[in-house]
Amino acid sequence: MEQNRSPVGRLMTDGVLSVQGETPIANAAATLVEEDVGSLVVRGEDGRVVGVFTNTDLAEFVAGGRSRDGATVAEFMTDEVVTIGASDSLTEAAAKMIRHEVHHLPVTDDEGEIVGMLSTMDLTAHFSYTGGSDMV
Repeated sequence: MEQNRSPVGRLMTDGVLSVQGETPIANAAATLVEEDVGSLVVRGEDGRVVGVFTNTDLAEFVAGGRSRDGATVAEFMTDEVVTIGASDSLTEAAAKMIRHEVHHLPVTDDEGEIVGMLSTMDLTAHFSYTGGSDMV
């Protein structure tokens, strides 16, 4: 396989952590820290993905000076979920992140189920290590 076609599935973090929209922000923040992750998939009561809550969303909450009491993930999550397929290329993933101005992409399998997460940090580390050869 040519390096510029390396699949997302080779670099993604397997599995995802998820919370519901009504989860208090303090609980979501604790999960981000305890699990050492930068994002959580937000699911509705029916299990359907309704958003992504990231460390950037948390920073915006804190910077806004809002009270922690009663604030939920749904109020601050990114609700336009942009995904990438596990077989799509890392180059495609990088372009999608730039185009949609996101730092985390949930990764889907052939049935559309989320199977992992890809972050800009993952891509930065990979392209730094490969000398950018995947971007050819």
